Formats: sequence, C-alpha cells, structure tokens
Amino acid sequence: MSTKESPEPLRRAASSQEEMARLVGVVTSLREHCKWTQALTHESLIPYLIEEAYELADVVAAPGPLDSHALKGELGDVLYQVLLHSLLQSEIGEFTLADVAQTLRIKLVRRNSHIFRPDGSLQENFPESIAEIERSYESVKAQEKPREQSIFGSLPNSLPALSFAAKTLDRVEGRTGDRDYTGPPQTEDELGEMLFEAVRAARAQGLDAERALRAAVHKFQREESFGVTGAL
Repeated sequence: MSTKESPEPLRRAASSQEEMARLVGVVTSLREHCKWTQALTHESLIPYLIEEAYELADVVAAPGPLDSHALKGELGDVLYQVLLHSLLQSEIGEFTLADVAQTLRIKLVRRNSHIFRPDGSLQENFPESIAEIERSYESVKAQEKPREQSIFGSLPNSLPALSFAAKTLDRVEGRTGDRDYTGPPQTEDELGEMLFEAVRAARAQGLDAERALRAAVHKFQREESFGVTGAL
C-alpha cells in the first residue's frame, strides 16, 4: 500500500486496532487461566476502578511538567478496568467491548450536534463560543432524560461527599441562586481551614464527616425534588 493510500492517521489507527486486539487477547487469557482474575466480579472491581481513577488524577494534578510516562501507565490501568468489565458482560452474552465503543461513538455524535450531523458527518459550520457549545450539548442531553426523572438522577452516589455536594448545587444553579448565600469563608485557604476544623470536630465526637455531608446532600436533593427550597 502506498504512502498516499495510507496517510499517517490511518497508519496510527491500524496500529491502535492491532495493539487493542493484542491487549484484549491478554486480558481474555488472564480470565481463562488466572484463578485470581477468574474470581473478579463487577462488584469486586469497583475499589480498583476508583483507586485507578484517583491515581490518574494525581498524575495530571502533580506540580511541574506533566509526566507523560506516568500518564500513559495510569491510562492503561483505567483501560484495563474498562476491558475487564466489558469482558465480564461478554462472557454472559450481554455485550462486548465493541458494543461499548459503538455506544460511546453514537452518544458523542448525538450530544455534539454542534459538530456532527445525525449520520456522523461534520457540520458545515461550528460554534465560535464555549457558551454556545454548552447550551447545545445540555439541550440534547436534557432530551435524553424522561421528564419525570429527578435533576439529580444521573449523579453518581459514589462520588466523594464534597464533589457530590458541589455537583448537586450545580444542578440547581439558576433555580435557587445558591440561596443568595454570602458569608465566610472568603478564600480557598479559609475554606480549607474551615473544612479541616469541621472534620476535626466530627472526629472528636465520633462522627463521620463524609457520611454526614452525604446525608445532608441527599436531604437537600429530596427537598429540591419535591419543591422545597428552604436552606439546609
């Protein structure tokens, strides 16, 4: 095949497909011959998935230049989790890794209608502003949800409590104006000190700060879902 017939993007795509096929073969062999891997379930894999995601985040957030070697390794660890979950489902005839890729491709095309036509081809023109892109994306995303579904329905309950609280408030932004909340702290340093002291006080009383915040967020969600807008 000539260079003209196989430009660099196509060669890279072919190489990626070959390496992915080899990787799937290795993971499949592990499931067949390694007793530890054979014992894995979706439930038992969850702690590993969460840990790998945090390790990936640590590499990206580390000070200084991005460590590409470490990033490549952590991305591989996350990919391993995706492969395992997909393989578990393929073993019971539910779906394959190819089905996962297809589902993601279709969703990306559908939600990014500012870039793609429904058939996956590119639009003639693209939005100039981030705000316009976000409006388009959120509009399509909202159409995917049943009308009766809570605005909090797609939030993962397994999020760390602080992230869970922040994303919950994101969902009601514009409806409550954050209750027009003003008050301390004024800086992130002050906020950090306040949170740390709250955890210290909770620990001294034998209370679980993570569980307490999560319970408060769930209470807020219930009140918002039923139209109660009083402050926490």
